[in-house]
Amino acid sequence: MMIIFSSKTSYIPAKSSKFARFFMGRILAIDYGRKRCGIAVTDTLKIIANGLQTVATHKLMDFLKDYMSHEDVELIVMGKPTQLNGQPSESMRYITPFLNRLKKEMPNVPVVMVDERFTSTIAHRAMIDGGMKKSDRRGKARVDTIAASIILNDYLQSLQFNATL
Repeated sequence: MMIIFSSKTSYIPAKSSKFARFFMGRILAIDYGRKRCGIAVTDTLKIIANGLQTVATHKLMDFLKDYMSHEDVELIVMGKPTQLNGQPSESMRYITPFLNRLKKEMPNVPVVMVDERFTSTIAHRAMIDGGMKKSDRRGKARVDTIAASIILNDYLQSLQFNATL
């Protein structure tokens, strides 16, 4: 289940986020980690998810403010670390303070949490399947960016699925 965090309401079901397709801003995804965060964005038509870069976690808020000063971002999608049984993982305790700060500093940008289970594993597999050399796969920053792209792509696919219901 996806949840949208907004300053106006605590929780908005993700189905009501279908509005995101009708505006020309981008959707930005974050694969949040304790040391670094992978960032991905859509094109303005919200068709393609592209990895943007990896940012040190302590610099993430500054990066977001800078990026949003020259790009229209209407929605942020964050990976929600979830255990196999569906319960939030221990990593949520690191993400929750950042989410609270994000809502405070950017109250007009809604945030959607998306299950991120196996995104790092899928990112590793994508690098292998893409023929990336073993030495190039060692950089964890690249994995984080690819994982953010996978999170964003999953969200875009869920919008398409919900639109067909």
